[in-house]
Amino acid sequence: MKRIIFIAVFAMAFLQGYAQHIDVDSLIGVLKSELKKESTYDLARLNRIGQLRSSLLRADNNSFDAQYDLTSKIYEEYSSFKFDSAYVYVKKMIDLAERYHKRDQLIESEIRLGYTLYFSGFYKEAFDVIGKIDTSGFTKNQWSDYLVMRARLNQSIADYDNDPFFSKGYYEQSDKDFKSAQVVSPYNEFEKKINLAFLPDSQRHTSLTPDYFFNLIIQQHLTPHGVAMVATHVSSAYKGRNRILFLTLAAIGDIRSSTKETLAIFLLAQELYHMNQTNDAYIFVQAAARNANFYGARNRAVQIESLLPLVAGKVIDEKQHQRDKLLIGFLIFFLVAVVLFFLLFIYRKQILQIKASEALIKEKNRQLENVNTQLLESAKIKEELIGLFFKTCSSYIETLEKIRQHTLHSIKLKKYNEVNDLMKDIQINEEKERLYNMLD
Repeated sequence: MKRIIFIAVFAMAFLQGYAQHIDVDSLIGVLKSELKKESTYDLARLNRIGQLRSSLLRADNNSFDAQYDLTSKIYEEYSSFKFDSAYVYVKKMIDLAERYHKRDQLIESEIRLGYTLYFSGFYKEAFDVIGKIDTSGFTKNQWSDYLVMRARLNQSIADYDNDPFFSKGYYEQSDKDFKSAQVVSPYNEFEKKINLAFLPDSQRHTSLTPDYFFNLIIQQHLTPHGVAMVATHVSSAYKGRNRILFLTLAAIGDIRSSTKETLAIFLLAQELYHMNQTNDAYIFVQAAARNANFYGARNRAVQIESLLPLVAGKVIDEKQHQRDKLLIGFLIFFLVAVVLFFLLFIYRKQILQIKASEALIKEKNRQLENVNTQLLESAKIKEELIGLFFKTCSSYIETLEKIRQHTLHSIKLKKYNEVNDLMKDIQINEEKERLYNMLD
């Protein structure tokens, strides 16, 4: 129990953190967080009901006040939580009031029975109940409760009919009853401030912004259920994001008060759907459907059944669109991958060709280097041979010159035998052989 109180206090402190600036998306985030804790709030209510029922079993059977007070408290717990149980206990309240002849408590119980039937969509039965109530001698509070009950019932029937011809009379009667209730029980200061939200824009002061009314509701220290009721009422004065702001606040209050008979989260889903926030709308319309089924609200179930297929269809369409986008993206990626692979294949092939060409060029270069080396060696040899040839020729020239001079000298001296001997000493074949050996 302490943990639940801590969560509630922390969450209210979180909302009060919006005193200067209220971000709708952040508030929707709070609502989603609260939805996850819905079972915790429901368990707290069930624990309170269990304690009250135990106290009722122990109560004095001869004490009207004790029995009626506890039965009334159990009914209050069930009134916005579960229809069939609320119906059982409000009938017990009527039985007690009739048995002990308590007129005021009987009137109170019959009005509550009308509300119980109204909440669950039994409009005809609710009209039958309030039509049988003896209104003579009503106190101001009883008149006010009776008129508000009848006004809300007429308004709901008009909304349910949703027809310009048939709804008109119900709306007129509802408006008439609300005005009569205001005369009987005037608005308090807080209600007067809240009603300023419904002034036309031309008459509304510039300070009366949605933030102003949001903070006014939060700072009033209402119960979570009270916050939900006031915020739902104020939401009808706005459109778009401002309407979503108050409906979100109301839905949070309903969850924290474990209220299953709630219109706020359904209206929020409807508004989000119209603003194309389909995913959030689907989450909240499912929550509204769970609440309606749990409470037994036939009228809410009909409204939800008309919206849920639209939201679900849009969610499916969006998911299909996302899948199509993913598929298109995958196909584009696949095509790009194929192109890249093809380009990579061509690039690799060109790289291999380039490498093969480089290897061939290197081989040719190596061969050229070998040829160049051989040419250098050949040139060197030729240079040496040429040098040797010139040297040999020079040697032969010198030898011939010596032979010529010696021959001329011998001829002058008429030493012909010496010339003949000299000629015999010259071995041409040996000289050729020596020359060839030297060149090799």
